[in-house]
Amino acid sequence: MGGRGFARVLFDEAHREAWSIRPDAVRAMNPGHPADAGYTRAAELLRAAGHGIEPHTEGPLTQAALEGNDVLVIAHPAEDRWERTTGLGSPVFTAGELDAIEAFVRAGGGLVVLAECEQDKYGTNLDELLARFEVGVVSTTVQDPRRRHRDSAHWVLAERAAPSEGDDVLAGVGSVCFYRAGALTAPVGGEVLLRTSPSADPAGAPLAVALRAGAGRVAVFADSDLFGDDSIDELDHAALWKGIVTWAAGEPTTSSGAIASEAVRHPAWTDLKEAVEELRPLQLKDGSVPAASVPEARKAVERIVGAVQALAPLFPHDAAYLDACVADLRRWDADGLGVPDFLDSLLAFQPQERREDGLEHLVVFPMYTQNGNPDRNVEAVLLRVVWPDWLAELERARYDNPMFVPVAFTDFTAGYDTNSAVLFPETVAVRETPARFTWGGIFCDREAARFRRVALAAADTLRLPLPPDAARLLASQELAQDTFVLWDLIHDRTHSHGDLPFDPFMIKQRMPYWMYALEELRCDLNTFREATRLDVPHAPLVRYAILFDRLFRFPITGARVRNYDGLGGQLLFAYLHKHGVLHWTDNRLTLDWERLPATVTALCEEVEELYRDGIDRPKLAHWLAAHDLVARYVEPHPGSTWARGADALPLAEPPRAWVDAVLPDEFPLSMFYEALAKRLGDVIDSTKGIRAA
Repeated sequence: MGGRGFARVLFDEAHREAWSIRPDAVRAMNPGHPADAGYTRAAELLRAAGHGIEPHTEGPLTQAALEGNDVLVIAHPAEDRWERTTGLGSPVFTAGELDAIEAFVRAGGGLVVLAECEQDKYGTNLDELLARFEVGVVSTTVQDPRRRHRDSAHWVLAERAAPSEGDDVLAGVGSVCFYRAGALTAPVGGEVLLRTSPSADPAGAPLAVALRAGAGRVAVFADSDLFGDDSIDELDHAALWKGIVTWAAGEPTTSSGAIASEAVRHPAWTDLKEAVEELRPLQLKDGSVPAASVPEARKAVERIVGAVQALAPLFPHDAAYLDACVADLRRWDADGLGVPDFLDSLLAFQPQERREDGLEHLVVFPMYTQNGNPDRNVEAVLLRVVWPDWLAELERARYDNPMFVPVAFTDFTAGYDTNSAVLFPETVAVRETPARFTWGGIFCDREAARFRRVALAAADTLRLPLPPDAARLLASQELAQDTFVLWDLIHDRTHSHGDLPFDPFMIKQRMPYWMYALEELRCDLNTFREATRLDVPHAPLVRYAILFDRLFRFPITGARVRNYDGLGGQLLFAYLHKHGVLHWTDNRLTLDWERLPATVTALCEEVEELYRDGIDRPKLAHWLAAHDLVARYVEPHPGSTWARGADALPLAEPPRAWVDAVLPDEFPLSMFYEALAKRLGDVIDSTKGIRAA
């Protein structure tokens, strides 16, 4: 079956359907031409997209048979005198089955039905099932002498109906052929996806209809051949098939992100959190405790020690670290609670050595939290590693990144009730910086939850039609978490790969902030490009995550003071807009999904060309070239010194003076983003300290 957050699809073969997803059955049904009886390729495409698909070959379609599935597919039941069928059951659905299917749909299930031309002759009561959703099948054979495929008037090229305000079910779908199709009638409120052309007989007739019924979704096609093994790889049939099944699956049932944790229920964890919060107001910015507060602080530290010791048996894999943590706490206490030094326990904590999905850690350090609390307070975090098997194999075989440790929160103290979504060793208070850092933790659950909340609000505000897989990504916390883990894996690794004219971790250096913006964007654009090459289910979802986070959240998050992540998002938006891939028309945002990958790749290549040329440039020339690249797409501030070129800069001064000439908001927000920031400001603010949801 499918992975976390993907759909489960049941393909009915117990009602003498003319199609099967089982290769053996297909060969038995039509030995001379198996492809004319197979939906095996259709099944492969769903599995490659992450969905699970199984055949239903025995017994009636009861509530029990449908339970646990997201979508039911019924593909052209027929009597044997008309078609070569599965030979199982009857093409007639019983009243109980009709009731069970209808109840399944109205409770939130999906139904995909493939009808046929001359539907009335096949001896099935499929029309009774569809009537429950007010869809009709016209028993005819459509002909079109003009819009035809391969010179056959019966092979009708469908026309797309006008798009609705809702989901973009036909994203990536251009040309579709219906081979000897019937026609449909659509209910009020149903959406006609595809119809015949004005030159067809019948003209303008619905060929594909989608509708919502209760909490569920129904999609009906007037032909079943278009997804058969002979035809699914023609035109855009494969994209249509994957899109319609994903759409029919609807919003996935998702967990809250919480896990069963013995530690979080342990009284010592509550005591540990309380002691940390008692200590927090007693600590200064550097983590030390002033003399007047030492007696009170010592009581809190002793409580922390006792709680860590009580919880330690639950974490045998962290025994050496927790022993070192207790020793560091006691030494800090003995030394009078000055500036804390937790180097010994930091060196003992090596989570990258056991990247196991669900493995839980207790982490206690005096630390600041990046994008969170700037002071080195003692913090306590319960977290678990997120390391599914498919990701472990991908890291081993293709994206080696031994220091990368994706994690998810179980619970945390106040330092993480902020925007921070990382656990980095360099934030810990130590007496000396280790020779090298060996791990870095990124909280994929917080990243995913923040992304989902902002992207959903932005899509609603901007009336952006979402492709079915993008809509499912935004609806599923589990799916989004795994997607962010893949994004982070490739992004993190990219910092040290490619033609690099400078230290990839230049955030520690003093440079104009657009240099940081280009480096972070370069890593994201490379990740996007890699995702177009990857054959894993999450790869297309990574592209949506990068696109939506960069376009919607990054530009309007944080202060307008050298906001390098915001600038990267502004650059991507402007580049797509100037190249006609992104449109803001009639107060509605639309994207050309077919042209999008190539256009993002083109921007990636522009940035990489800058990097390659930078190897041969002096520093100032390279910084100016980078400013020029950004300024081609994002308008600089009218008062920018850098925009006036080298002659306006204090060339006789050292590089520090050049950087000081950078305006706090060198590249201000466009009017579009100023308006979006006002509309989404409360949503952005609500993501502080967000938990998976």
